[in-house]
Amino acid sequence: QVQLVESGGGLVQAGGSLRLSCAASGRTFSNYAMGWFRQAPGKEREFVAAISWSGGRTAYVDSVKGRFTVSRDNAKKTVYLQMNSLKPEDTAVYYCAADQGGRYRSYVPSVSGNFDSWGQGTQVTVSS
Repeated sequence: QVQLVESGGGLVQAGGSLRLSCAASGRTFSNYAMGWFRQAPGKEREFVAAISWSGGRTAYVDSVKGRFTVSRDNAKKTVYLQMNSLKPEDTAVYYCAADQGGRYRSYVPSVSGNFDSWGQGTQVTVSS
């Protein structure tokens, strides 16, 4: 079982930036596609961004394109989500997720069912 630990959440004003990190256990992190999801109060969990096992491909939900960037450092077994130009509607608990079969997919996963390990989440609050 892969363990994922998110960090970097907090309170920020609209227009500000945060960088989330997700540290993973597991000997084969470099085989995993990694994703970020979020869940706002009263809403369903939604896909935010994902990155392929190699880091060569990424995917984003339309609402964050041009503002968020997902990246990874396989040597550190860590995936990042750089969030710029934050908006109040970005307020949510952000979850990191691992797709352990990512190396064998021909696409970047963006559906929660593709991911088999999840972190506990980190709160991001954007004030207006």
